[in-house]
Amino acid sequence: MALFGTRTTSAPLDGVDVILSDLDGVIYRGPHAIDHAVDALNEYATRGIRLGYITNNASRTDIAVAEQLAGFGLNTRPNDVVTSPQAAVHLLKNHAEPGALVLVIGGEGIVHELEKAGFRATRSADDQPDAVLQGFSPEVGWQHLAEASFALTRDIPWIATNQDWTIPVARGIAPGNGTLVSAVHTAVQKLPIVAGKPETPLFEAAVERFAAKAPIMIGDRLDTDIKGAFRSNMKSVLVLTGIDGPKQLIAAGPDERPDYIVGDLRDLDAPYPEIVVNARPEYVEAKVGSERVVLDGIDLQVKSRGKHKLDLLRAATAAIWNSDKLIYALRVPEYLTQDWSKW
Repeated sequence: MALFGTRTTSAPLDGVDVILSDLDGVIYRGPHAIDHAVDALNEYATRGIRLGYITNNASRTDIAVAEQLAGFGLNTRPNDVVTSPQAAVHLLKNHAEPGALVLVIGGEGIVHELEKAGFRATRSADDQPDAVLQGFSPEVGWQHLAEASFALTRDIPWIATNQDWTIPVARGIAPGNGTLVSAVHTAVQKLPIVAGKPETPLFEAAVERFAAKAPIMIGDRLDTDIKGAFRSNMKSVLVLTGIDGPKQLIAAGPDERPDYIVGDLRDLDAPYPEIVVNARPEYVEAKVGSERVVLDGIDLQVKSRGKHKLDLLRAATAAIWNSDKLIYALRVPEYLTQDWSKW
């Protein structure tokens, strides 16, 4: 996020032709749509902005995802959804012959995409597969991971749909595909080729699919959505309705800093406040609206009343991101690192 100096007050959507949106934590949480998300996206679509949905979820097909989004009230078709299995299969074409036999670790979404592309699928290493394609499914267990390990004793391509360490579920945060990939890596001492966020193949597939000239990525995770957008040279927005919040934003590294921070998807169309930064050695001042934050040495100090909490968060991140200090060396008021819902 380039915050040095001042930011104009244009809205995040100004000049954008395609919105690329993550799903869980942005549009819905568990079985329920997030407040204002569906209405906002439908409004943007009426103005001619293309809506695309990109997901690391490898357990469901694009058809299933589109049906779920339609159930929330979005006018979504399967072609509007770009999945990590689709990106993984696209990568596979560069590493395996047409019609190759692929060991699948994961859900039917992977098998669906493989077969659409003309590959054959197996669940057993005894079939001597030509490649391994691994993605998440809640049913994946030790036996499936062992099959991948057995197959990878041979020198064959191994492609992972994603390496998300965690996934949000109705009961809380659970281990994601990254933990399962890590288990296989420990056994075989190899690393996979990764298709999903934050790697670029999924973003490249989305840009190609929607012929995007000026896309913007909307996500709730810095380590996948925002980092992937950064690597893909596209603008990004962190929406505070999902996984990451103030604590993660304040500690974000240079490749995980969004261009915009918003409370919900209605804010995409609102003028973004001017951010004024005055940076000197050992002193950084950041002002956003009526909120003012100073980083004096290693002490982050709020110099305003803190009534506008979103602007306060924007100012706090601007001050830290424009300093040369490492986050663990700073003294930050504890309330600035609490969950967003507690601000």
